[in-house]
Amino acid sequence: MEKLMTNLKKIFLAAFVIVIAGCSSTYKADVDFDKNTKVDTSNYKTFAWLTPGKIMAPAEDINPVMKVRVDEEVEKAFIAKGYTLIEDPEKADFTISYTVGNRDKIKVNHYPATYNTGFGWGRGYYGGYYGGMYGSTMATETRVRQYTEGKLAVDVYDVKTHQPAWHGWAVKRITSDDKEAPSSTIKNVVNQVIAQFN
Repeated sequence: MEKLMTNLKKIFLAAFVIVIAGCSSTYKADVDFDKNTKVDTSNYKTFAWLTPGKIMAPAEDINPVMKVRVDEEVEKAFIAKGYTLIEDPEKADFTISYTVGNRDKIKVNHYPATYNTGFGWGRGYYGGYYGGMYGSTMATETRVRQYTEGKLAVDVYDVKTHQPAWHGWAVKRITSDDKEAPSSTIKNVVNQVIAQFN
């Protein structure tokens, strides 16, 4: 049971830990958005959660403490942009919801055996230079790395038209630094995503 709980905690943490604070992470988040051009968002003033649960389709093993942190950061980010949170979604200008997820990925790299030798030009110099001449006969080195990629998506819906108005997301390779500072990581990724909304 303890092992199961540990694995569940790791899975949930990886799903929420998307972006590390500041610039210390080697792997930056890919942050982007898509906007429905048929919906005018320029006059929005108030927002509400789309559903009482706030998250769209939560996983069964979701950590309720971590979910509360994400809920709060999403609210704070929209409030910081000047919008007012109200309780009744039917009276708001727009409603919001979010989703999170993660998946394990594998990266395989093949390098020529000469990749680790040379006179100081850095890795890959000789492999790149001599690869054309000896490429088919040279020994290769294969490196396999497993990592987790996390994603957070925030959705905005126009109350008047009942249409999706905006979809913003961040995708990032999860690092050990991300796992050590989940609260600040959640805050940073939420802010980066919602900063794109206007």
